[in-house]
Amino acid sequence: MTNLMTATVPNAEKTLGKIGKYSQGPANDREILAGIAHRAMIERGLEPDFPPNALQQLLAIQEAAVATIDLKDLRDRPWASIDNDDSLDLDQITVAESLENGRMRVLVAIADVDALVQRDSAIDGHAARNTTSVYTPSLVFPMLPTALSTNLTSLNEDQDRVAVVTDMVFEADGSLAYSEHYRALVRNRAKLAYRSLGAWLAGESSIPDQIPKVPGLATNLRLQDGVAQRLVGLRQTRGALSLETIEPRAIFKGDSIAGLEPDWKNRATQLIEEFMVAANGASATYLASRKFPSIRRVLRSPERWERIVALAGGFNERLPEKPDVVALEAFLERRRKAAPDQFPDLSLAVVKLIGRGEYDLDLPGGVPPGHFALAVRDYTHSTAPNRRFPDLLTQRLLKAAISGATLPYTISELGELAKRCTDREDDATKVERHLRKSAAALLLSGRIGESFDAIVTGASNKGTWVRIFQPPTEGRVDIGFQGLDVGDRVQVKLLHIDVERGFIDFERPIIKSAP
Repeated sequence: MTNLMTATVPNAEKTLGKIGKYSQGPANDREILAGIAHRAMIERGLEPDFPPNALQQLLAIQEAAVATIDLKDLRDRPWASIDNDDSLDLDQITVAESLENGRMRVLVAIADVDALVQRDSAIDGHAARNTTSVYTPSLVFPMLPTALSTNLTSLNEDQDRVAVVTDMVFEADGSLAYSEHYRALVRNRAKLAYRSLGAWLAGESSIPDQIPKVPGLATNLRLQDGVAQRLVGLRQTRGALSLETIEPRAIFKGDSIAGLEPDWKNRATQLIEEFMVAANGASATYLASRKFPSIRRVLRSPERWERIVALAGGFNERLPEKPDVVALEAFLERRRKAAPDQFPDLSLAVVKLIGRGEYDLDLPGGVPPGHFALAVRDYTHSTAPNRRFPDLLTQRLLKAAISGATLPYTISELGELAKRCTDREDDATKVERHLRKSAAALLLSGRIGESFDAIVTGASNKGTWVRIFQPPTEGRVDIGFQGLDVGDRVQVKLLHIDVERGFIDFERPIIKSAP
């Protein structure tokens, strides 16, 4: 084995410094949405463009050399990445093996982004300011330059890479027996996509072309799917919420938006979700065992549990007066079986009522608040360091713990970063929602005055929002919102749209009784 792994950057960032410099009067939907996204980023305090010093630093990276001395060599395993069809920033690859007595071993390899993105460098500074990649219909604003995130720090197919590995052994029932962390050399043997792999795992389509080309990969993926199903079953008995919301994706024909298509979960997305939840939990407990602080991803008890109770009551179901995740999951599972077509709408209402997650500093010996929806106590974000800054922070903590080094951040710094990551994530989410609405507004531009079936997704002193079903998008009820609450089903009429601001306004017609 060589002591250095070397990769060449063929062309430094050519286009990132140009994002947002559109001509006056853009000619097509892609340009309209890209311009809106650029302005929305700035309005939310995010940086849409990489600063000159970050681009200069990138230009200086002609070769990336990462020391591989004393690393485990796991390149012979049938590793594969599983992600969206168009994803190029590949953060993780997975592999599994059978052990004795029904035990199963799962390895999750995470791209060692920290090896090339040094703390407090110009590139790291930009990542720390935005803290996340921002995904809009026509344009992605990456947290890291694409020459890194889609090349040198991406676990690309048929490329040797250094990774931080979470090595987990599960009992036959899906419970975690033990885990360990280490750095290793890995090689992605196949870049797979959720849709095609999920359809094959479910027996709904033929095997994706890449899989038979890798000896043992088909068998290994079936093995991984089996482990994931065990993990699903165990977490659900513990109360993990089996929510299924609709996240529409913009569909373009050329440069014109043609529709919004829901991104449905399947066996492949479930596989990755379960392995990432397990790896994130193992990372949190590993840091705690080394007396290291960590930045936890937490979701506290629901903000509006009383409304969730009332929502269940509308289906003649009874929930406890105090938040109970096991009881809530049992209710959701009954509703999924009773009305599967309506379950995404119920899920969306519950998600809105539970509230948003946040990042929280956990100190050694502390009792973390846990993640209500996942029904886990120990949980961090560690599996997407190309896309999320909290994961890069966790990676630096893990690498320090693995090597026996000192803490790379002060407690005060970690506390400030946790809050910033929460705030910036909220800003990024609002930009993404803004652009989804702008894309929907383009689709609805010729339908003013039409009526739509809808479900109420938000109701507060800030306003009342509904989601219409086709195209699946949210808008505000400006007239007739009185008495509405989350989960109510209503019919609304489209009043007004504003593509630039992402405004979609509805009226709830008032039915007058006969005299």
